[in-house]
Amino acid sequence: MHPSDAIPNKQFIRHIIKHYLRYDKENPFIFISAILAFLGIATGVMVLMLAMGIMNGTQKELSKKLFVMNYPLTILSLSEDGVTDTLIAKLSVKFPHLRFSPYYTTQVISKNDGVVQGSLLYGVDADKEQAINEVFAKAYDTQKSPFTVVMGEGLSFEMNARIGSKITLYFSEQQAIGFGTMPLQKRFKVEGIFKSGLKAYDKAIMYTSLEAFEKLLHRKQGSYDGVHIYAEHPMDDIEALKAVLPEMVVIEGWWQQNGSFFAAMEMEKKALFMVLLLIILVASLNIISSLLMTVMSRRKEIALMRTLGATKGEIKAIFFRLGLIIGSMGIIVGTLLGGLGIWVLRTFDFISLPEDVYGTAKLPVDLTMSDFGLILLGTSLIIVLSALYPARKASQTDPLVVLRNE
Repeated sequence: MHPSDAIPNKQFIRHIIKHYLRYDKENPFIFISAILAFLGIATGVMVLMLAMGIMNGTQKELSKKLFVMNYPLTILSLSEDGVTDTLIAKLSVKFPHLRFSPYYTTQVISKNDGVVQGSLLYGVDADKEQAINEVFAKAYDTQKSPFTVVMGEGLSFEMNARIGSKITLYFSEQQAIGFGTMPLQKRFKVEGIFKSGLKAYDKAIMYTSLEAFEKLLHRKQGSYDGVHIYAEHPMDDIEALKAVLPEMVVIEGWWQQNGSFFAAMEMEKKALFMVLLLIILVASLNIISSLLMTVMSRRKEIALMRTLGATKGEIKAIFFRLGLIIGSMGIIVGTLLGGLGIWVLRTFDFISLPEDVYGTAKLPVDLTMSDFGLILLGTSLIIVLSALYPARKASQTDPLVVLRNE
């Protein structure tokens, strides 16, 4: 059996590793280089955890807002009798775990105190809409008349329309006035004001009753423009729903309505991960340089260990494990610092955000286990690769050449 194939002496390897981890007065730069490598990896892991947590938290917060205002699933009618009470009843029986809210919709011009704004008006069943839309449920009180509206905070502010005041809505339909026509208009009372956290929605959306559409716009009772659906797992339910819907009815998920937005966020998240991983890559160069400096300064010791019977495998294991120890300690300390940083950001309001832009005034931090696993995997891979070359270089030390030169 070749000497290099002998069973390694683990006690010997551990003893030498402990010896090399101690501070060496004759070679202080080796110890400093190892400390810098350790700090670099710890910092890299911490920064990656915080950055991924913030990115994921922001994405989840925006998803939550868009999830409510866009609804998990939406059924759209392509014909006058596509979405009816009969279809909704059939779907309710077949999918009892889903909640349905039929709606009418039209574009209107709202006017109050000389201010004119374009808006999107939904006609909904208040009870069914409250069951799937928490933003609407918080704003809605009690409907005393079919001609009331619940509007967004942004629209209310711009039009100076408070709860209890009345606004005029102009529809695209025409009504006869004398020998001519003019756009249909109707006064509505502001019953509630919702705040979704997304300015674009708060400035554009209003809700009224189904009865208002049926009386003013003569919409056919029991035949709707579409249905909003609440589902816990919309990506799973959408295919099952597609299979039972008639031809002139389509269904889409909230992720399809905002696909480009979330695709851009996901790409930004991946790019940020790759860029921040470079911090750890740079820190790994310190591991390589530290181990190579140790190899060069310990050549006589390595040669002596070889002449006393140490195998190439044992020498390689010593320096490989040295690199792993430095890197592993960096990962552990970086994980602890990252966890502490996440806790601090969640607990204390150090950073405030414009709520109309991000949907929340507090910095959202939510590090998923998958992201944390990727951080550990990427960092561990870099550390292993960084420790391989110096370990291989140390094992190739020729004791005859070294001792002859000495």
